[in-house]
Amino acid sequence: MKTTAKDIGKPKTTNVRVSRKVPKELSLTKFSPSWVVVNGKDAPGFKMELIGKIRQGVKKTDWKQLIQYTGSTEKEFEHILPASISSMQKNTVYNKETSERIYELARLFGLGYEVFDSKEDFKRWLMTPSKTLGNRIPFELLDSSFGFEMVENEIVRIQYNVYS
Repeated sequence: MKTTAKDIGKPKTTNVRVSRKVPKELSLTKFSPSWVVVNGKDAPGFKMELIGKIRQGVKKTDWKQLIQYTGSTEKEFEHILPASISSMQKNTVYNKETSERIYELARLFGLGYEVFDSKEDFKRWLMTPSKTLGNRIPFELLDSSFGFEMVENEIVRIQYNVYS
């Protein structure tokens, strides 16, 4: 299916089949943050579609679904997101900055789930100080784009068994 410029702003509510990682009762909307966790591979138009979704703003329901899928709580992401939990609970659609951070989290969790044996192993790694990250806890670095990049690079190094 080709996406044209006029389609970018239109919501796509297509249920898609995803890998065995997703519980059967969880139906994912194509290009929602949870869908990105499961389908994080770059495909033609993938990044352009995500840019459109970020500009539209992430819906609160999609954020809640991502939280549920990752087995997390909103409180855990409080220091990472550029909006307070109370303002996120009031809004039904988030601004561009918050939406972008949500999609960054989705991509990072997708990569982590791909590299580590389980969701639990990835979350454990995120909460354990890393020597290569200056003995910092990777999760605590996710409040900035540089921190995201450092954590993502470390996951890729683990993926390819390249240790520094």
